[in-house]
Amino acid sequence: MSLDQAHAFAFSLAATLMTVIVIFRAGDGTVSAMPATEYDGDDDAILGEIDPFAS
Repeated sequence: MSLDQAHAFAFSLAATLMTVIVIFRAGDGTVSAMPATEYDGDDDAILGEIDPFAS
């Protein structure tokens, strides 16, 4: 998934679940998104966060 696709997916997921979503780069170079509460990877791999409650 490209970074643009991951960002769009993360925004949609954050709005649907109403939770913070992190966008990260996995060890194999792919980009993905998941709820921040479930992410237990390296903080340096995080490319961005989507917070549905931020103004």
